[in-house]
Parts: sequence; structure tokens; C-alpha cells
Amino acid sequence: MGSLAGRHRRNMRILFASVVVVVLAMAAVLVVAVGAHNASAGRGELTIAPEPAPIIAAPQVTPVPDDAPMPSAQGIAAAVGPAAANPDLGKFSGTVADAVTGQVLWSVNPQTPMTPASTTKVLTAGSALLSLPSDHRVTTNVVQGAAPGEIVLVAGGDPTLTAKPVGENGYYPGAAHVSQLVDQIRNAGIQVTRIVVDTSIYSGDTMAQGWFPTDVGAGFITPTEPIMIDGGRADPLVDESPRSSTPALDAGRTLAGALGVDPSAVASGVAAPGAATVASVQSAPLRDRLRQMMEHSDNVLAEAIGREVAMNAGAEASFAGAVATIGQTLTGAGFDLSGLTLHDASGLSVDDRIAPHTLDQVLTAAAGEGNPALRPMLDYLPVAGATGSLSDRYASGNRTGAGWVRAKTGTLSTASALAGYVVDQNGRVLTFALMSNDRPPEVSRPALDALAAALRTCGCQ
Repeated sequence: MGSLAGRHRRNMRILFASVVVVVLAMAAVLVVAVGAHNASAGRGELTIAPEPAPIIAAPQVTPVPDDAPMPSAQGIAAAVGPAAANPDLGKFSGTVADAVTGQVLWSVNPQTPMTPASTTKVLTAGSALLSLPSDHRVTTNVVQGAAPGEIVLVAGGDPTLTAKPVGENGYYPGAAHVSQLVDQIRNAGIQVTRIVVDTSIYSGDTMAQGWFPTDVGAGFITPTEPIMIDGGRADPLVDESPRSSTPALDAGRTLAGALGVDPSAVASGVAAPGAATVASVQSAPLRDRLRQMMEHSDNVLAEAIGREVAMNAGAEASFAGAVATIGQTLTGAGFDLSGLTLHDASGLSVDDRIAPHTLDQVLTAAAGEGNPALRPMLDYLPVAGATGSLSDRYASGNRTGAGWVRAKTGTLSTASALAGYVVDQNGRVLTFALMSNDRPPEVSRPALDALAAALRTCGCQ
């Protein structure tokens, strides 16, 4: 009886509210009608404004003209001379070339090996594009272990897995999800009690010559292991988040937690030959991972891709195997690697050396007709004042190069570099590699930016 009375009171309230709404609506109509009548009485009959003119799209992204004139060497020298004389560049070497002909138009010590920092990734990306299909993926497997309840997480070289739920991205969009492995393991009916993490696909040291252990906590790198969660980041959505010193075991512990297994039941080991596969996931395609590596200058991803290139060539997946394969791939494509010394694939090593001539050769081949397989690299480069590691440069002060300079950046404590391309005032594509050593980046980077921007302003005939 109480419930019926309650419903009756609610129905009465709803009916009352409905009547009030109707009355208010009628009053509003009356007010509008009176207002319209008064307005028309004071101003005459109301008229409808004429239809506005249609908006016509005016695309601003257009192909460069085929007949754009090539700058003269003298014109380039005059345009960049003041910027190149800036003492903030410290020890400087650089080169500028015409993308169509490959002709070097301006240079300063172009064959001098310099500390390249992350412009090293131009060579890593180049070797990957020359040797692997753009849709190449890395596979992570889970196989049956040696004892009941034991599974083995077999690392395949993918540092991009995420613990985020399906439908949400971790740091790397398009990455595989731990939950996808969990679903497959549960569907297999395995009651997991122990997890072994197999990292045997990689060999050698996990830290390269010229790296510093403090860079792990600073968020620049992790020990190079063949499986990680969000690149070993403590915060999966922050670029330079502190990193794990044990990323592969952490991946195993993450899987354990998702399966309800005690993380203490995770250990390193090796899968038995021919063990049955229980679950499997794949990385994003290579083209997506190369873009992420270049745009955000991701060191962890660069080291993984370097080993991916090495394994494809039958070399060992180590620092030595990766850098040797990168060099062999580029030499085989006809590039001059004189003076090249690499200890990693990312450029984080302070002991790496690359001559500007080498970097510019690769970029000219990509931008011109030298090697069409390298062309996608142009689209991976950050855009000045807009994307990736160039998003906060050219955004204030000297904005001349904003939107026009596209380049791979490189930054270490006393080294800065910029390697990419720009379209000059006449529509000619110019490639460049500009390298500064012995100056802190807060000093040298603005000087390099000004030098690249000077190329944009060049008519230079």
C-alpha cells in the first residue's frame, strides 16, 4: 500500500511538472509573439538576411614545382654566412645539398666526424627501410613451461607492449596489450602458477659504451632487453618518465599481476625447444614504429629496431651486431661511411661519431631520386614548431623556419645536431646536416635553428 501511494505521489508530481512546463512554454510563445509584433511595428516587416557567399577551400599544401631553380653556391654562402659565423655553434661542421641533383652547395668540414647524438637515428631508419618491409612486425609469444602451471614469456624484441586496457593507448599507439595475452592464456585453460621470462633472443651487454647509468632514472634509456612495458617507463604516458632497470622481468611481473599470479613467482629462464605456443601478440608495423622513433627521438625503440635489422640479416642481436649491420646495409646501398664510429643505434653514446657528409647523403637520396626506398623517412621527420622533438622550436622568436624545416634533432650535454630538409623561397628542396660540438644545447640549438631557417629564406640565385 505504501509503494502504491508512493507511485501515486510521484505520478501526481510528474503530472504537475508537465502542466507547469506546458504553461511556461505557452507563456514563452506568447512573449515571443508579442515581441515580434512590437518589433515589426517599430521597424516594419522583418526580412531574411541574404545567403552568405560559399566558403571555397584554398589548400596550402602543394607539390614543389618541377622547374624550381637551383640556388647557386655563392647565393647559399651569402644567405647562411652570418648564421654560420655564430660562435655559439662551437666546433661546427655541416653541409647543404640540392635534393634533385645531389650537388653539395655549401659545406664546412663536411668529412669531419662529430658527436651526432640522435641524428644517428637517420642511419638506423635508413638501414631499416632498405632491409625490411614496411609492415614488418615483432612477435611476442607465451609457450608452455617445463612443469604444470608454468608458462614462458618469450621475448621477441618488442619494447612497446602496454598494460593499458584494449581501447586505450600506452606510450606507443598501436602497440600490443598484455590483456590480449591474458585472454588467450585463460582461454587455453591453464592455471598459471609460475612465469619464466626468456630474453635469449638478445645477446651481449645491455648498456652500450658511452651510456651513463643515470640516464635510466632520467628517463632517456633502459637496459636493452627484448621485452618491455611502454619502453620501461614508470609512467606509460610520459616521454622522459624514469625507466626500469629490469624491464624484461617487470614485463613478466605485469603479466603475472594481470593473471593473479604472485609477482615473486616470476624468474628468468629459457623456453624448451618446440614448446607449444599458448598465446601470441604482434607489434605495430615497422612504418609506425619508425615514425615514433624519429618523431619523438625514442632511444629504446631505436635500439630495438637496430637489433631487428641485425636479426633480419642473420647477425647477432647485440650492440655490435646492430651497428655492424646498419653500416653494412648503408655501404651496400652506396653510401660513404668514412669516419663512422657507432656504439649504438640511438645516438645516446657520447663515443659515437658521424660526419655530416654521411647524414646528408642519406637524406639527399631520400628527398631526391637516389633511393626511393628511403622516401618514407621524409615523412617521419619532426616539423619545426609543430611536431615531435621540433614542436617547441621555431614556435617563438625566430619563426622563419616554422612549418618548413623538417629535421631529425640530436641533443647531448655538449652536442647538438639538425639533419633534414627545407624548401627555399623558389620551391627548391635543400637537404642539410648541421652539427655542433663543445657547446651546451641551450646555446647551440638556437644557433642551429637560425642556420636552417636561413635556408628557408634563400632565393639564392
